[in-house]
Formats: sequence, C-alpha cells, structure tokens
Amino acid sequence: MKQNTTHILVLITLFVSLTAFAKDSVFSEYEVKEFVFQGRDAKVVFPKKANANGYWIWRARFWGAEPQVDKALLEKGFHVVYLDVAHLFGNEQAIQLWNDFYAYCISEYNLNKKVVLEGLSRGGLIVYNWAAQNTDKVFTIYADAPVCDIKSWPGGLYSGEGSPKDWERCLAAHGLDSVSVKSFKGIPIHTGVKVAEAGIPVLHVYGAVDVVVPFEENTALLKEKFESAGGTIKLIRKEGVGHHPHSLEDPGPIVGFILDSVDYKE
Repeated sequence: MKQNTTHILVLITLFVSLTAFAKDSVFSEYEVKEFVFQGRDAKVVFPKKANANGYWIWRARFWGAEPQVDKALLEKGFHVVYLDVAHLFGNEQAIQLWNDFYAYCISEYNLNKKVVLEGLSRGGLIVYNWAAQNTDKVFTIYADAPVCDIKSWPGGLYSGEGSPKDWERCLAAHGLDSVSVKSFKGIPIHTGVKVAEAGIPVLHVYGAVDVVVPFEENTALLKEKFESAGGTIKLIRKEGVGHHPHSLEDPGPIVGFILDSVDYKE
C-alpha cells in the first residue's frame, strides 16, 4: 500500500512538472516566475539582461498568445508581467487588483514607475480603465483588436457576434442590467478620453473583417473621441484578417512604436 502511494505521488509530481513546463514553453528560454497574487494567477518573465531603466510591458489577457511583441521586448531588456483578472471586464475590482500588483512589481523588481500596457481583445477594457485612473504611470498603450464598448462585445447589441455567457458575467461584474448598461461610462470609448488628455500615445492593431470585436463599434469610436480630446492614436489595419490572429507576423512596427514611446536608447 505504501509503495502504491509513493508511486502515485511520483506520478502526480511528474504530471505537475510537465504541466508547468507546457505553460512556460512559450518563454522557455527565459526565467519565468509563476505565483498567486491576491488569489489571482500572476507571472513575471525576466529578460536575460535587464534594461537599466527598468522598462516593462504588462499584458492584460491571453498569456502566451502571439508572443512576438513580448519576446522582442524581452530582448531589449524589458520585463513582461501578467495578472489574471479574467471575467472582471475592467471593473473597479480589477482596477484595484492592478493598483496593488503595480505597487508590488515596482517594489519587488525595481521596475520603472511607468509601464507599457498591452491589451488584446477583452484586455482592452482593463488597460484603458486602469490607465484612465493612473495616467502618471503609463508610457503607452498597445491594444490589439481591443474591446472598447461592452455593448459591442460581449453584448452583441449591434452587428458583432457577442457572447451571451460573457454578457451575463460582464453585467454582473459591473453591477449593471440591460437598461443601465446603455448609459454606462466605465468603458474605453469614454475612459480613453482621460488617456488622451494626459498625452499618452496609443497604438491599435485590428483586423479589417473582425466580426467578434468589429472595428466600427470599438476602435473607430474610441479614435473619434480620443482625437477630439487632443490625443495621438496610430492604427495598423490588417486587410482580410478577422479577430485572430492578433499581433503581426513581423512585430517590428509595434515594437518600434513602443520603443519610441519610452524613448528607448541602446
């Protein structure tokens, strides 16, 4: 019996080790720290040689997906960090979690007091909402097919496909219903105005035929308000591309925008 128990424990340990390796395989050539922060999964990827200015990029969602930009910045000495705030849809709880994680990161890892924010898809909600309340802490925003209006996704109230299950979660996360959501201002097309007024440059990459997070219902609306508020926004349009894949095969234009925004020097 004891031998069987030992055998089972060995198998479990091996399975956990293999699972951890699989999760980290995207950044296998770098040191990766995985831990739990206030009940949420957190990750930090360390560059082989850290930049003297402590630059870092904070990914909001979909860890490891299309990592071209993250890897390119790691080679420039950036740290890459992540805190999972899934299903909070950029609400006040998510913002507070990010406030606490920001304080932890700059203290624990001696990172720059300003960060580059990376928001893929629904990650656009938290990067804009957090940035709007922390404009002094943000170098720039790189948003990729970002959700800018929850009525578009997950709501599906216009031409987009929407997601009924996520819509229920989203309304609950913000304490809204089908009526109050129509006048809700806690979304990037509104909160982005503060980002624009603060002079934070932003870049949006989007697919021209995205039917999940349609350009016209999201980035186009944010761009109009952003520029009216005096902000600078650059767009990269991908012809014939839908919601996926994110990023660019050659991330050079995105990486160049980010490096210019932080005034990077070799």
